[in-house]
Amino acid sequence: MEKHEIRAKFDADTITVYQAYSPAIADAALAAGTFVPPFKRERMTWIKPSFLWMMYRCGWATKPDQERVLAIRITREGFQWALDHSCPSSPGRMDAKEWRGLLKSSPVRVQWDPERDLHHRPLAHRSIQIGLSGPAAHLFVDDWLVDLADATPSTHKIGALVREGDLDSARGLLPAERPYPG
Repeated sequence: MEKHEIRAKFDADTITVYQAYSPAIADAALAAGTFVPPFKRERMTWIKPSFLWMMYRCGWATKPDQERVLAIRITREGFQWALDHSCPSSPGRMDAKEWRGLLKSSPVRVQWDPERDLHHRPLAHRSIQIGLSGPAAHLFVDDWLVDLADATPSTHKIGALVREGDLDSARGLLPAERPYPG
């Protein structure tokens, strides 16, 4: 059985999550210190506490409209709210009718995908992605966001080290993630 585990960079008050965006969205957010247009609150936004899963998803910030990676610190209280108000993105072992009802009423989706290594190969444990929509997206931007930073330069540097085969140096630059309590 695969293990579900949230691994993240966090402190007593905040947790860091990652998102990849187009330069237009990332530049506007970095300039404003928060998410502003062209970011769309009306769309579901997926946050990922795992840096390596984000790297798998965005291809070390090389995929179209994912050329910029932001490290976003949010409150742990907000992160917990998202988990508490979430619905799985698929029914799994739940009754399908019960799941559909939960899906309609929940502003948060949770999806567990295989964690990745530096070469994007799947690992034995699963990493969480959290989709925020409606009121959750507004809370994310207005209440939970503490600060955001451009992680693109370090993303490119780590990706280059992986391509060069210097895995020890690449690992040394990874964010210090550890199992998240709860």
